[in-house]
Amino acid sequence: HSIELDEQQRKLYLAAVVDAREKLRAAKPEDKMAVFAVLMRLREICCDPRLVADNWDGGSAKLDACMELVTAAVEGGHRILFSQFTSMLELLAKRLDEAGVSHFTLQGSTPKPVRAELVRRFNSGEADVFLISLRAGGTGLNLTAADIVIHYDPWWNVAAQNQATDRAYRIGQRNPVQVYKLIAQDTIEEKIVELQQAKQDLAETVTGSADGAILSMKPEELLQLLQEE
Repeated sequence: HSIELDEQQRKLYLAAVVDAREKLRAAKPEDKMAVFAVLMRLREICCDPRLVADNWDGGSAKLDACMELVTAAVEGGHRILFSQFTSMLELLAKRLDEAGVSHFTLQGSTPKPVRAELVRRFNSGEADVFLISLRAGGTGLNLTAADIVIHYDPWWNVAAQNQATDRAYRIGQRNPVQVYKLIAQDTIEEKIVELQQAKQDLAETVTGSADGAILSMKPEELLQLLQEE
């Protein structure tokens, strides 16, 4: 689901792209954490500028589009599963509260007993939305009550993303499962998805599998992803 950023969010993003180019040009191949931070900032702006700008008074095109999708789905009787990194979960939860949509949240720090209870309650119909960080995987996370999976942002690793989706496909799932990926148009997110697909096609041709490890790329290779922004 491609989403166009509004003018204010687009300006912030393009300014961050200029800064990212400078930092990537100065980065050394072994400086993975610096490269990760640069790309993470761009992705966070795409998700919601408040993740990087405390004084942000504008909106988030992706969050608005996501809420439209959620509202329509809940009205249609669907159950929804999110996969997202934790900094965005709080903003999503706040918007769901404002819209009166029931939800549970599970993060990597959630204790196992609490995790099991949340899964049981969700599968028994106590909430419409289950907000889950991609890192919160593990045994017993069978969310067969969900028939929609929404990936709020593209992940580096295709295998990890697919594993998150599979939580709704466990034994006992009786309904078709729809999977949505929310992608900010004309941004690094689109480039990542295109790159993942290219790498996946190549890897499947050679080995039958793909991991989409974007972070294995060198700074100059990542810089090329930003040249046409």
